[in-house]
Amino acid sequence: MSRTLLPSPVALSRKADLLTLVENRTVYSLNAFELNIFETHQQAHSVPLNLGALVLTTMLRGKKVMHLPGRDAFDYLPGESVVVGEQQTMEIDFPEADEQNPTQCLAVAIPAETIRGTVDLLNERYPRIEEHTPWQLDARAYAHLHNTPELAGTLERIIRVSQETSAAKDVLAGFTLQELLVRLMQTQARCLIFDNYQQHLTTHRFAHVVQYIKHNLAEPLPVEKLSEMACMSKATFFRMFKREFGLTPVEYIIQERLTEAKRLLRHPLSTVADVCYRTGFNNPAYFQKLFRKHEGLTPGLYKKQGRVG
Repeated sequence: MSRTLLPSPVALSRKADLLTLVENRTVYSLNAFELNIFETHQQAHSVPLNLGALVLTTMLRGKKVMHLPGRDAFDYLPGESVVVGEQQTMEIDFPEADEQNPTQCLAVAIPAETIRGTVDLLNERYPRIEEHTPWQLDARAYAHLHNTPELAGTLERIIRVSQETSAAKDVLAGFTLQELLVRLMQTQARCLIFDNYQQHLTTHRFAHVVQYIKHNLAEPLPVEKLSEMACMSKATFFRMFKREFGLTPVEYIIQERLTEAKRLLRHPLSTVADVCYRTGFNNPAYFQKLFRKHEGLTPGLYKKQGRVG
């Protein structure tokens, strides 16, 4: 897992400070939101949790199995987040938790009026590219998410501002919560188009662009060509793509090329040089530098370790 998908570690509670071994709760209450940090230090099953408001949860340590109404149970691991709807009860299993391997999860409870205000502001001043897909926070279709670096970074700031003691704490918290909502909706937009582009080829102009990128990673992918495919000027395409998804077209191309590079590196007969050219980098030194920046190790070491993911 990329090191950019988790907020910085949060210290576990001292054993003497634990009130319970199952979902021990530390609460930071601010005017803008409530941050909860839950820890579980022993196995448990079917533990109910309902925080009343819409909640963004993020796994920091260990493993849970989540049960949400209307969907199959799923493993919940570090680097992932789950959106839980207002007044929705989740049931949680802790199949592996113990003193040496506790689970730790943060949960940000967000007031409904804050969500409405942020969504209305975005739709009025910064609308998405297609009118039929306005900004909205979906707690059903895209509830289980893999963190993006941008979402993980904002969650880290949520933790930091919650623990501040400055007089401006609540002001900073309000701004940070708005950023969190934007990052969360951009992450869901990526799920909609990046992961399901084939379903939207006739209804969303970015879906066609995403398909072309995914099918032509070894070829040059100039933004000028991509903007023409979207029937937009280069400047408008660049701005709207970043607004919609939280990253630029160039950053997305690099992300896709690195994902394909990792897939190819896992093949036993591949070489680092071959993978470099097959994924469109064309400069082995640049490929090495970029891979290490994003993955925390060189392509050669990644291949040697037989990494999965």
